[in-house]
Amino acid sequence: MFFRLKDNIALRSWKYVDRAIYVKGVDHALGVTKEDFELLLNCDGEHDLSPADLSHIMHYIEACEKGHHPSDWSTLHAYDNYYFPRMNLMITGKCNLNCMHCFNAKDNAPLNSELSFEEIIHILDQAKDIGVHAFTITGGEPLVHPRFLDIIQAIYERDMYVFELNTNGLLIHQRMLDKFKEIGCHPLIKISFDGVGYHNVIRQHPKAEDLALKAIRLCIDNGFQVKAQVQVNRKNVDLMMPTAKLLDELGVAEMRIIRTTEAPRWEKNSPQSTLAIEEYYERMLEFAKAYTQSGFSMTVDIWQFMRLYPRIKVYSIVPIACSKDEFNIRIPMCKGNRGMIAVSSSGEVVPCLQMSGYFIERKISLGNVLKTPLKELVTDSEYLNLAIAPLFKQIIENDKCADCKYYKACTGGCPALGLLYSSPMDFYHEDITKCVFFENGWYDKIVRELKDWKLEKALDI
Repeated sequence: MFFRLKDNIALRSWKYVDRAIYVKGVDHALGVTKEDFELLLNCDGEHDLSPADLSHIMHYIEACEKGHHPSDWSTLHAYDNYYFPRMNLMITGKCNLNCMHCFNAKDNAPLNSELSFEEIIHILDQAKDIGVHAFTITGGEPLVHPRFLDIIQAIYERDMYVFELNTNGLLIHQRMLDKFKEIGCHPLIKISFDGVGYHNVIRQHPKAEDLALKAIRLCIDNGFQVKAQVQVNRKNVDLMMPTAKLLDELGVAEMRIIRTTEAPRWEKNSPQSTLAIEEYYERMLEFAKAYTQSGFSMTVDIWQFMRLYPRIKVYSIVPIACSKDEFNIRIPMCKGNRGMIAVSSSGEVVPCLQMSGYFIERKISLGNVLKTPLKELVTDSEYLNLAIAPLFKQIIENDKCADCKYYKACTGGCPALGLLYSSPMDFYHEDITKCVFFENGWYDKIVRELKDWKLEKALDI
């Protein structure tokens, strides 16, 4: 019999990643054994194969007539650059809101750059040429870009796809969602919503809350998954449970609670409003305990603290990145940086977009895809050195991490936060939020308070 790869399966290889499969709708590549990879290579409509030898890979292939070859996208593409399956693309720094906490607010003109459609096409072509598969589209507010839908169309025309869209929701409408369906675009739509009765305040718009809720309902009614992104600070922390109740009732898939950080713009617009780190942990643990007793089904991701999965009554503790057996000094400092190229609205590459404002303010450039080929940047560059930096590099550079008994669990924490809290600038600085977490006993406090739920990965040092 003859077999071919299914149209949603593609064979890939990169430097140090010899055998992998892309599945449409899955944002990263899946590894396979050498033997299975060779079998899949022969599923090309030309080799006569025994079904008995293929039973364990049948979910990747289909029977066909001789000469019915896989699509060009499905056939093996080998790249000599490092493996980066995703791109976080800020198509514009412009926004239609003037949010109190955000450096992309519309009154912050120096940061409101925007990539032209032609520049974006150039970036997409470069992304395809290095094996990028999936995109997060973000801003600013990406929907203010005059060619927004054309950009989405262009991604799919290149056999890539959008797996996430970050938006404030104000410009979402039925025609846009209809076009998404026509294109075959079904991203997770991440809509900002900062609390019942508070959203208008931080977004500085009298109808922001009503419009965001309207967008959430419209997306869900059209079959799109929605993740609500919720800033939390002293002004709205008491609103987290009423907000969770509303979002759960609407059918939101996930609520992500993000600590409003002490950035200069936020401190200027709302002084003394940031939750101190321990205060944040305390209030979020109170929220988590109440949520586990609420009967709600929506998943909750509490930034840098914990994740709650109420359907199966399981929770994970974010600062526990590794078990003792999983730890390896060659693990990347940040798996997100290692797997996703971040490109700003001026073409600058950064390890993650959460660091972009930091680099802009200090006029630091790690490379620009409009000036230097992307393939070059992911082959040999200062950007690459930071994006793929392994744990042993941090251990060498940071004595506190090297001597800490919790390092094998937290692996230094979030590099973006380490950078934020370092002075002078130090990419290998420890994330002090994780130091506070472990040194002040927050692991034991969580386990004690959430004793009725199962912990996904226990502290093992």
